[in-house]
Amino acid sequence: MPSFDIVSEVNQVELRNAVEQSNKEIANRFDFKGSDARVEQGEDALTLFADDDFKLGQVYDILIAKLAKRNVDVRYLERGDIEKISGNKVKQATAVKEGVTGELAKKIVRLVKDSKLKAQASIQGEAVRVSGAKRDVLQEVIALMRKSITDVPLQFNNFRD
Repeated sequence: MPSFDIVSEVNQVELRNAVEQSNKEIANRFDFKGSDARVEQGEDALTLFADDDFKLGQVYDILIAKLAKRNVDVRYLERGDIEKISGNKVKQATAVKEGVTGELAKKIVRLVKDSKLKAQASIQGEAVRVSGAKRDVLQEVIALMRKSITDVPLQFNNFRD
């Protein structure tokens, strides 16, 4: 019985490369000379540092441009609140969302059931496994997911025949 998994994963290598390229551009730009603007990468979050709110926006724009060039979907990022640190310097935590959350997984299962396709979906931790009788049915499920769910980037992997 053919099956595949629906997951939401960030390419960590490309994310790290985009952060490094952003820091390189910030270091070389004239309007950031002498400032403490940078992007730091944690385990599942990015932290943006700048001298003021305007420069923080510019740092975020540079990061978004570098992520787009490296084909990392910006829908993975969730901006947090801007915090003031020493003096007039600011920082902003940006979470990197990974995995299919429980609410989204239930929505995917409901979509598969409501579609009346001969396929079953089951939640497997941070992924949803879809199995069906034929490969064509699974391709229809993939097309349905691409059309229905646009707020979260999804990947379809681990295809078994």
